[in-house]
Amino acid sequence: MEDTDFDCQYCKESLYGKKYTLKGASPYCVKCYENLFANVCEGCKKPIECDSKDFAYKDRHWHEACFKCAKCSHSLVEKPFAAKDELLLCNECYSNEYSSKCFDCKGTIMPGSRKIEYKGCNWHETCFICHNCRHPIGAKPFVPKQLSIYCVSCYEKKYANQCTSCKKPITTGGISFQEQPWHSECFLCSSCKKKLAGEKFTSHEESPYCVDCFNNLYGKKCNACCKPIATQGTAKYISFEDRQWHSDCFICGKCTISLVGQRFLSQHNEILCLECGRGI
Repeated sequence: MEDTDFDCQYCKESLYGKKYTLKGASPYCVKCYENLFANVCEGCKKPIECDSKDFAYKDRHWHEACFKCAKCSHSLVEKPFAAKDELLLCNECYSNEYSSKCFDCKGTIMPGSRKIEYKGCNWHETCFICHNCRHPIGAKPFVPKQLSIYCVSCYEKKYANQCTSCKKPITTGGISFQEQPWHSECFLCSSCKKKLAGEKFTSHEESPYCVDCFNNLYGKKCNACCKPIATQGTAKYISFEDRQWHSDCFICGKCTISLVGQRFLSQHNEILCLECGRGI
């Protein structure tokens, strides 16, 4: 007996001797299947036939011949591509149109390749190089100078001040003394080698000294106690002719009364109050 049940699920025409396809467990003739279920090609807007390849991307479909770059029209079958504003582009067209341009060589920085970003500009990793030695900087520290960049070593050799003491480059901070640059840690008292950065100091014959060393070595000595008078500080002292005294040491040589602000007599190397001076 002839089986009359093998018919198209939609138009009911017999499928014996004809091409057909299945949707679930139900058979359909090709025409009905394409009208009912075939995806519409994004390129030509026609249904994608049962015997044609269906290229899908994010719920969109294309014929094989229609699956191509929207700019250069080259096929994207088995090739990498990118999407921009619902358009499919080959990597080259996408890069030329939308990728960053290298600040140095002006070439396109291809998607997926490493790039360096600095102050709103982009470089190929191989183009971001020291202006002096021409070596790639990569992730190493660098120093900008006008429109050029330098590795730290080249910048120090070319532009950094050399410390007057150790002769090495000064990269940060530093001190200027008598129009010469010094590292903070190299700026020391010429006598005791105490660090002078942030401290009071003075100089003698173009060499720096802390206040204590300067007073001990070159400061005036008290005519009474022979100890230094800190003329660089705030201590008060008395000066008469070519002699100096601490205020506390300026006393009568006989009765030891203070002569600060008083009239006095000078006898040989002594100073006397008027009363003791009259008895001489």
